[in-house]
Amino acid sequence: MRRFGLFLATCLLAACQNQTADGSGTSAVSDGSEWSNIGFSAKEQRHSPLDQINESNVAELGIAWFKDLPDARGQEATPVVVDDKLYISTAWSKVFAYDAKTGEELWSYDPEVPGEKAVDACCDVVNRGIAISRGKLFFGTIDGRLIALDSNTGARLWETQTTDNSKPYTITGAPRVVKNMVIIGNGGAEFGVRGYVTAYSVSDGSQKWRFYTVPNPEGKADGAASDEIFAKAANKTWGEGEWKESGGGGTVWDSIVYDEDLDQLYFGVGNGNPWNHGLRSGGEGDNLFLSSIVAVNPDTGKYLWHYQETPAETWDYTATQHIIIAEIDWPKETEEGETTAVTERRKVLFHAPKNGFFFVIDRTNGRLMSAEPFVENINWAEGYDLKTGRPIENPEARFYKTGKPFVSIPGALGAHNWHPMSYNPKSGLVYIPAQQIPQGYEVPTSDLDRKRERLGFNVGIGWAIGQLPDDKDVYKAAIAATTGKLVAFDPKAGKVAWTVDHPAAWNGGTMTTAGNLVFQGTSVGLFKAFAADSGEELLSMDMQSGIVAAPSTYMIDDEQYVAFLTSKGGAFPLVAGVAGGASRTVPNIPRLVVMKLGGRTSLPALPEKSEVVWNPPEPTGTPAQIADGKALYGRFCLVCHGDSAVGNGFTPDLRISGTLASEEAWASIITGGALKQHGMVSFSSQLKESQVEALRHYVIDRSNWTKANVADVTAPIGR
Repeated sequence: MRRFGLFLATCLLAACQNQTADGSGTSAVSDGSEWSNIGFSAKEQRHSPLDQINESNVAELGIAWFKDLPDARGQEATPVVVDDKLYISTAWSKVFAYDAKTGEELWSYDPEVPGEKAVDACCDVVNRGIAISRGKLFFGTIDGRLIALDSNTGARLWETQTTDNSKPYTITGAPRVVKNMVIIGNGGAEFGVRGYVTAYSVSDGSQKWRFYTVPNPEGKADGAASDEIFAKAANKTWGEGEWKESGGGGTVWDSIVYDEDLDQLYFGVGNGNPWNHGLRSGGEGDNLFLSSIVAVNPDTGKYLWHYQETPAETWDYTATQHIIIAEIDWPKETEEGETTAVTERRKVLFHAPKNGFFFVIDRTNGRLMSAEPFVENINWAEGYDLKTGRPIENPEARFYKTGKPFVSIPGALGAHNWHPMSYNPKSGLVYIPAQQIPQGYEVPTSDLDRKRERLGFNVGIGWAIGQLPDDKDVYKAAIAATTGKLVAFDPKAGKVAWTVDHPAAWNGGTMTTAGNLVFQGTSVGLFKAFAADSGEELLSMDMQSGIVAAPSTYMIDDEQYVAFLTSKGGAFPLVAGVAGGASRTVPNIPRLVVMKLGGRTSLPALPEKSEVVWNPPEPTGTPAQIADGKALYGRFCLVCHGDSAVGNGFTPDLRISGTLASEEAWASIITGGALKQHGMVSFSSQLKESQVEALRHYVIDRSNWTKANVADVTAPIGR
């Protein structure tokens, strides 16, 4: 009886450590010994109270242990640590569990996602993390399943298909556990789907409620939590247009946050489909709830409030970036709306979306408090009108109205993409993985760009503007114009406190600690630590591979550890081409790395790069064939194989493909589906035989021209 009582007490203690009073499972252990939520706690500040590793000793960090992972694709998850076990999700939606102190693998789970599903993943076959509660682990899969595992054994407990697999839906984001429900969204807006968020029972995966983020294209009620608000108001914000065919987009592909103080659930809504507002909605209406933060009742999904950051969005300016819950001292306002010198404590959320402005929003009612730029050179809008909450736009940015091309800063990849930011309450700063990646937009002029297809991006812009011309100076300028930086933003002052420049874009997410530290990995393979208050660099270690994920930290047996994933991937490396700059030449090694003070483990020496055979066939295509091939490449191939066929190192560099010399071998892949298990499905329903051949001639032309003119800046990456 005594042994049973001790066992029961131990189990109850462990359960209490990993759940809130309402059983949500979202709060972290207060002493920071665990990292039980991907954002540390429900507030998702990614701030740890641990300070054993601090600004005085962080230079002594070394590797405690590491584990190589199976898939050299994007690794975007933050390690979660509960009960001395470390959990990660990886590319292709695989999950691994380790002893957090020793690195011993405890179990792994492969959901066996069909390889051909990769063609529906706009931004690589990534997964951003797991949720864990009461001995259950939850994660989503690329093919739209929500799966529950026993966190101790890895045994599958239940599985629910959350999407219609006949449509190009995917799941790449992490679920959240809230009040005995698992909340999950999905992706796929670029291809044409209708977004929604769903709550499922933690016990058996049964659906509790669903909230659609755009109206029903047929004008019907869905029997969903969103029906009332669309019937009252949101439907009126949509005009006539292609959204009724495409579904409208608005997917919630990442940020979902639970507010324990106010018992509200917030989620960020993505871009529309097509991007082009002129085509999507006839250039009419704000198109709710695209590019919005939406608050709902977590028990029912009932609408509470929203704030739309980019009304009538047309540049892929999603609002799905990381949301942080905080409290902040803010000037009180008079009844007339004037600010005073007296401050009051306000419940707020911080948001730094793609569009380049940092938002402070009152989370009690969704009112905009501040919107200030966190990057330079923004040219689509000059600021925000705080009275209306709307951006003050540059009319030239609405390219579908002017009929003229517009090169926007930021572009579709954003001033800040999915990479998590963090907030340090002591310094009062938010640390943002920021970047500058310009993009050109123009109306589609060809039938090829205008026609909707089951495969390929359906975004309603002309793709020719996104491909670089044959000019070496332009190639070098593209590298110089595409940069990254770590931005420390002061929400109270509404301005940048300090920045650190990085040589390339697409750098890792951040974590901050009570040791006055902020950690970040970079796309060129360095793991860095900075003083949180000043930005002084305190650590820089070569990790052999690009880093895009955010780290976490935990403590076992009085030792603090820092854990993170390496391996580059995601949207930017897929499409960047030469603009990938220095990050293109860094190896792509999928690995879990765990560090501690005095760690002495060494990474294995890098193998010698295999010699790249750059021997393209002689160009035989006609100018007309090459021109047709370029248009087809932009429409169907660029988003996976890079601008102007400049490869990225983790999908095949077509310029050195052994199939270029053979019309038959080339066609066996493009329309024959010979590599569908790797995501390269057959395009036979989209491409005619003559078009397949035009594509081959275009890539041959690219290979010969780049070898002769820009081999020094676009050399294929050896494996």
